[in-house]
Amino acid sequence: MIANVLVGLVALIHLYIVYLEMVLWDTPCGHKAFKLTPEFASASKVLAANQGLYNGFLAAGLIWGLYLGAAGFQIKVFFLLCVAIAGLYGAATVGRKILYIQTVPAAVALVAVWLGA
Repeated sequence: MIANVLVGLVALIHLYIVYLEMVLWDTPCGHKAFKLTPEFASASKVLAANQGLYNGFLAAGLIWGLYLGAAGFQIKVFFLLCVAIAGLYGAATVGRKILYIQTVPAAVALVAVWLGA
């Protein structure tokens, strides 16, 4: 139960990231969230939308794993590992904040999934 709540939370975080990157990127909210200048946001809007789409796939995979219930164990583990690794890469290349927003929640959910198996 706790594991599924945590997996759901990671999925919701990624759905919010999708919204930020695909819809709000070139708005004051997106500028603030990602510390962007309006010029950079405008110039990189298409790239951000592409990045948002990938985050949407991560969320979809986690939701799929939840939908499958106990049979979704491997799906949840796979997508949580993908989220954690993407977060590590983002933290190393973009900023440490990503470690706390993406990697830590995924790692905690991953441990909960493994312990609940």
